[in-house]
Amino acid sequence: MPEVHETIAGFRAALELAREDERGIGFVPTMGYLHEGHASLMRQASAENETAVASIFVNPLQFAANEDLGAYPRDLERDLALADECGVAHVFTPSVAEMYPVPVLTTVSVGGVTERFEGASRPEHFAGVATVVAKLFSIAGPCRAYFGDKDFQQLAVVRRMVADLSMPVDVVGCPIVREPDGLAMSSRNVYLTPAQRAAAPALHRGLQAAAAAAADGERNVDRVRAALADAVAAEPEATLDYAELVDALTLEPATVVGGTEQRLLVAARFGTTRLLDNLAVDLP
Repeated sequence: MPEVHETIAGFRAALELAREDERGIGFVPTMGYLHEGHASLMRQASAENETAVASIFVNPLQFAANEDLGAYPRDLERDLALADECGVAHVFTPSVAEMYPVPVLTTVSVGGVTERFEGASRPEHFAGVATVVAKLFSIAGPCRAYFGDKDFQQLAVVRRMVADLSMPVDVVGCPIVREPDGLAMSSRNVYLTPAQRAAAPALHRGLQAAAAAAADGERNVDRVRAALADAVAAEPEATLDYAELVDALTLEPATVVGGTEQRLLVAARFGTTRLLDNLAVDLP
């Protein structure tokens, strides 16, 4: 089993010792309740680095007042067993009191890439994400950090923060892991009712329809966007939040299909559960 560290000092010391032995660190920050998507990140971190480590911390700063922090799923014993299977040597499992012993007065705000989409729906979310990730990077020190492409805007935020602040961290984006019917794996999928779970792959179908339209030569952004939105709207269990084609680096909405690396983004509610998905559109 991985060595478990509940204190900042203990986790930091373990990673400093690994670096003294010239062992590169691959770090997977998580909020726990791990699934195969997280496992793919940990396996990649283990394959590409001498020492793979992970953190499990449900960060209160990224939950709004109307979001039920206490209901977020947790299963530490299962998480540690999965981390062990994936070759993780150290797991950081701090308490809220360990991470935030006094009220937090210093936060990290990343402009631009946070202002639309998830940032519009959850105004406090990305400041909470950036703050905790900055703190985790400060604790972990120089490393490669692995994040899934599913939360694509979050990945863009972390990349921009690391670049702007010259952090000694190489941010690695990893492919989305999907269920057999196309649904992107997420810890929040456990909240879906059977009917909602059956409907949720509509997000992936919509992304595929929009990407296919672009691949077939459609260059009108509104029509590509509509292919995505219409596929989701056709599912009675889904309430569409947004469907957009964006520049993959800046997350600015595209004005033409192709010409740069682009990403289709979608979010929808299934009952009270909000799901995200995305797909690359790589055209000349």
